[in-house]
Amino acid sequence: MVSTSNDTESRDKKNFGLINENGEEVGTYSGAQPRDAALKAANRGVTNIILREKGTKKLHYFKGKRELVPAPANAPEWIKKAAARNQGKIFKANVEKAGTANLEYSELERNPKSLFKVPATKK
Repeated sequence: MVSTSNDTESRDKKNFGLINENGEEVGTYSGAQPRDAALKAANRGVTNIILREKGTKKLHYFKGKRELVPAPANAPEWIKKAAARNQGKIFKANVEKAGTANLEYSELERNPKSLFKVPATKK
């Protein structure tokens, strides 16, 4: 039997801690990939996204934004209802990966503050 599920639906979810620029964890997002978690953070208005993969010392850096776009014609009913409150538009998140780094120490406060700045993206 052929499975119709999406690859990301069948993969295990990972937890990612959202780190602010002071080096403090301010939220947790989950997803199969760091980009999934970054999109969730961007959709809530976060622009400089630093995610720590829980259980590791790995940091993922993203630049995020969200913009109002027209709702697609084939959107589900619940999206159309949400768009009606916003003149037919919905928020769409977009992220761009800016790099990765490894923490020196497991405790966030022991690491250099320079690790908690999103590097400039190359254009």
